[in-house]
Amino acid sequence: VQLQASGGGLVQAGGSLRLSCVISGEIFSINVMGWYRQAPGKQRELVATIAGYYAESVKGRFTISRDNVKNTVYLQMNRLKPEDTAVYYCNRVGGTRYTWGQGTQVTVSS
Repeated sequence: VQLQASGGGLVQAGGSLRLSCVISGEIFSINVMGWYRQAPGKQRELVATIAGYYAESVKGRFTISRDNVKNTVYLQMNRLKPEDTAVYYCNRVGGTRYTWGQGTQVTVSS
């Protein structure tokens, strides 16, 4: 399984980005996928899942979605804050994680 995240970039606070994660190979189910992020010097944290979980810090600002035909998971991020700066990854939630992809860098300037 390969997880290719893209769509990151540099954005000003208050701006928006849409991340995509293309899943190649056979996975258990796209319904158990989610987005994670890792900020410099911090542990990787779960941000959102297809099942409907959102970290408190992103509730109301981020929306996760999926395209079953394209085998792609998206993360729409609105009203971005400097503390959202991190490398974002997609992966399975629960069970055995797939090999982590390189992720996509999101940098939010104040």
